[in-house]
Amino acid sequence: MDILSESAALYIHWPWCVRKCPYCDFNSYACRGAIPEADYVEALLADLAVAAEDLCGRTVSSVFIGGGSPSLMTGAGMSRLLAGVRSAVTLTQDAEITMEANPGASNRERFAEYAAAGVTRLSLGVQSFDDTLLKRLGRIHSSAQAQDAVKAAVELFPEVNIDVMYALPGQSREMLERDIACALACGTTHLSFYELTLEEGSVFWKRPPEGLPDSDLAADLGEIVHDRLRDGGFVRYEISGYARPGHMCRHNRTYWTFGDYLGIGAGAHGKVTLPGGTLVRTMRPKAPGRYMDGVRSGRFGAWRRKVSPRDLPFEFMLNALRLLDGVPAGRFEETTGLSLAELEPALSSLRDEGLMVRDRGILAVTGLGRRFLSDVQERFLCCAAE
Repeated sequence: MDILSESAALYIHWPWCVRKCPYCDFNSYACRGAIPEADYVEALLADLAVAAEDLCGRTVSSVFIGGGSPSLMTGAGMSRLLAGVRSAVTLTQDAEITMEANPGASNRERFAEYAAAGVTRLSLGVQSFDDTLLKRLGRIHSSAQAQDAVKAAVELFPEVNIDVMYALPGQSREMLERDIACALACGTTHLSFYELTLEEGSVFWKRPPEGLPDSDLAADLGEIVHDRLRDGGFVRYEISGYARPGHMCRHNRTYWTFGDYLGIGAGAHGKVTLPGGTLVRTMRPKAPGRYMDGVRSGRFGAWRRKVSPRDLPFEFMLNALRLLDGVPAGRFEETTGLSLAELEPALSSLRDEGLMVRDRGILAVTGLGRRFLSDVQERFLCCAAE
């Protein structure tokens, strides 16, 4: 299939949150007074009207509203935003519309308004059900608030994801087991379990918290997550993604299969393939004020970069190898326009080392390759000719 005949995805960034968490390196800003919601939503829609030209008439099969804490948006703001999205692009009939929410910045009434506006999938940033660990992570909600939020979400949305973190400061195996049991008891369709990593630019990067598990314990905790979620009926389809059968996140799979997506909002990234096969990366200005000023002036300030064929193998593998089942080998040529033969020396070597599966029809890492995923991905740096 030609990628230009596929549906694309749309990412919308909401940059504000109640308080910046110490582990977070996302483009987010703690609220300082009133949020200019109406102005920001209008800027998003003006941005989208221009960005949609890159789709050349292609449909959009998923929308993801991330942040920050999009659940700080009013129901009226969400209704205006999604109505504007439907006017600017053609959504598929079964389009998945996800928004992120935080238990400390939302309530049942607000959830009902989001559902009425057209949100079909809620992704809740719970991170832990343990009050002690939540405090260590700088979260503003309690375990009880998290459980109340999940209960309301499951009743109102057909698809619900919970984000949970592990390998936390001072977290024991027993504490993780309790978090997993709570997550499984919630009745959601999707679970994302992320190992805490110290990201450059975060507070934890500058001042690491005490009690972080060593690499061996972190690996053991990861195995516990995998085993318990598998036994609980969840299928691990991506490094951090677990879903009940038939409930994988469509939007995230667009990323992992190197599909195209528009990115609008402060600091949002996008990837689009233009007629003729040119692949372009885009990024909006990070500061919300600068972003809105740029849209109002008609300059937008969007950064666009043509991706060099030399960079495509690494960019493709950086995404595709996160999927446990990998992707069909033909997907590389469909999305990059390059011949897979150019990667054969690297692929052959990785297969011989037991890091990638030997089936030439699939591009996927082995269990061993998953343990050294970053090293495997780096082997594809600069291995295609200009």
